[in-house]
Amino acid sequence: MPYVAAALVVGLVIVIHELGHLIAAKLCGIPVERFSIGFGPRIAGFRRGETSYWLAAIPFGGYVLPALDEQDFHHVAVRKQIAFALGGPVANVIAAYVGLVALGRFQLGLPMLESVAFGATQLVSGLGQLAHAIAALFAGSGQLSGIVGIVAAGGSRFGATAAGLVAFSISINLNLGILNLLPLPPLDGGRIVFALLARMYRPLLRLQAPVTLAGWVFMLGLMTYATIRDIGNVV
Repeated sequence: MPYVAAALVVGLVIVIHELGHLIAAKLCGIPVERFSIGFGPRIAGFRRGETSYWLAAIPFGGYVLPALDEQDFHHVAVRKQIAFALGGPVANVIAAYVGLVALGRFQLGLPMLESVAFGATQLVSGLGQLAHAIAALFAGSGQLSGIVGIVAAGGSRFGATAAGLVAFSISINLNLGILNLLPLPPLDGGRIVFALLARMYRPLLRLQAPVTLAGWVFMLGLMTYATIRDIGNVV
């Protein structure tokens, strides 16, 4: 049961991330063709206005697809492209902060104002620890986990108590939000970099598609390796 609960928390965090992109797109006036939770073929869904909302076959992922082809999207104002890319990470950081305030209020019994301050202090501390962990990962001394390892760690370390699951959601929100800001394709940070580079020298846009494809291949290979290693560790 703790592992099922941890898997549901991971799914919820991904939904929060994609909702952040969706809300940013709507606020910026960027038309959205599809909002999908999961990848692959559609299992269920509905359409509201210009946007189709999907539940897809492959869980633990998702995307927001603008109703613009690549050329038209690059004519959208750069500030709007950046806001769209930042929507997901910002939503995750906000969700982590709300979780920290809730822990301070209901788990530690702090007054509301102290809970707000506690949440801010812990958020800054968590961001600092995450930055250190990312630096260690690139230095070769950190550890990378796939979805199996994340769920296994969440189930074993945090259990299925409400406080434990909130703490786990805080950790996953921060990790997903900040890692997506790395300036690497196909992450949100990579999209921001390309938006800025295109503003300075538009012919660089021709490199975005092949570089992003290479980034997807690398990311999928890396996560496949991490998942196989996670399964081996669990077994």
